[in-house]
Amino acid sequence: MIEPPSLWPYNGGASERLVDKSAIGRVSKEGLMLSDIEYIFCHKHRNIPLPEEKWMKRIQDDNPSLLYSYAVFEAIRISGNKVVLDFNLGLYNVEFEEETWGCRWVSSSHPRNNNPDSEIRWFRAEEEFEEKSLINWVSKVTEKGRIAEVLVVDDEFSVVTYHLEICEPRGKSSNPDLIKQICSLEKGREVEGGRIYPREKWSTTQIGLFLEEGVYVNQTTCDLIDGKKTEETEVLQDILIRGLSPRPGFKYGTKWRCYNGNVGDEHAPYLVVSPKNRPKNWEEACLASRLASGVNKIWLLPVKLNEWTYIAVRRPPADSRWTNPNRY
Repeated sequence: MIEPPSLWPYNGGASERLVDKSAIGRVSKEGLMLSDIEYIFCHKHRNIPLPEEKWMKRIQDDNPSLLYSYAVFEAIRISGNKVVLDFNLGLYNVEFEEETWGCRWVSSSHPRNNNPDSEIRWFRAEEEFEEKSLINWVSKVTEKGRIAEVLVVDDEFSVVTYHLEICEPRGKSSNPDLIKQICSLEKGREVEGGRIYPREKWSTTQIGLFLEEGVYVNQTTCDLIDGKKTEETEVLQDILIRGLSPRPGFKYGTKWRCYNGNVGDEHAPYLVVSPKNRPKNWEEACLASRLASGVNKIWLLPVKLNEWTYIAVRRPPADSRWTNPNRY
């Protein structure tokens, strides 16, 4: 069991209800023991008195990130969910990942009787977006059938919720010889930003823009044809092998928009960012994801492990976005 932080006893009449109904705190000989953020929540939303005068100032001095962690706790709890923090999860025999801050249950379930719906991590908006460690955490959480849930807090203590997923996009344009075919082409005619190849020599509609003058391909595709090994050409090759049809994603702030089938038959469901333009922090990741969700697309970041893996940062449905009360 994780060693709990400073805990504060509460012996009022509401203690039994807080545990049995809301799964807050842990019972001991001294009474109901509450962590800092649990006590603040119960004071604001369950009307229990603070432990002592000037207690709020003292605990804030001891814990500089208190206001941020409380904003996350309140955002989840105020919506009716139950959230049990990592140091109390052992009380309910809940297994969880080392990086997990807490687990969430919907209002109609209880940790005594049900498995958690999600495991939670939270970040400040300016914190680094560490995609490789996130992929490891997301993989382990989803293997247990839980949502990998991230809450991001800005300097206004405003909270936004995201669901993280490992995505393996697959398209309908399966052609195992495609890379070999385009890499064997004779050099096309150089134009600014790429090349134009004769239509009769271009054997696929999966990639390339068909013009009257021939088939135009951009510089990244030229680099792939020429055998240049860069992160962008590796990702482009992986996208093509997966059967997706990539086109420029400039209008959406990404490198590619990717179709499952022929371009024009349906909307492109994916926006794929170039590895060299990966978000530096959560503020950038949130902006990219929000733009993608605004046009009903999934924002994908390719990450090189043993092979290319794609992490999706998705805005959850409107009824699953945990936000804190308005502050002015």
